Amino acid sequence: MTKKNLLVHNIQRRIDLVTMGSVADTFWSRGKGLIGRKELDVGDGLLISPCSSIHCCFMSIPIDVIYLDRDNRVVGLDKELRPWRIGGIYRGAKRVLELPAGTIEKSGTAVGDWLEIAIFPRYQPLTRSRASSEASSSTP
Repeated sequence: MTKKNLLVHNIQRRIDLVTMGSVADTFWSRGKGLIGRKELDVGDGLLISPCSSIHCCFMSIPIDVIYLDRDNRVVGLDKELRPWRIGGIYRGAKRVLELPAGTIEKSGTAVGDWLEIAIFPRYQPLTRSRASSEASSSTP
């Protein structure tokens, strides 16, 4: 999984769906997805891109799944998809957002909604050695 911070906001509903998510954008990270996760906290999520369909084989928790087109418009929804199930096939899906079960219902997200997606590099704490080297390099 790519080490990134993912924020996802539903523009129509004016609600954040993901505040501390990750992005799966490599062959291996897309294949693994959420396999091995024992829980997803509120605000957690995984954006899989590119992706048009998913499965929950080898998973141990149910998830909500939002299917998005290239403009991040919702083209399909799978609510509380249980382990060992296969997600739906939705025309135009280009990426998938996996969320804690119940998120779709709580947020009121519906087909046709537009999502705003922001991906930021993961925060790296400033260590003393790094801080002193940066301070000395900025001194004229």
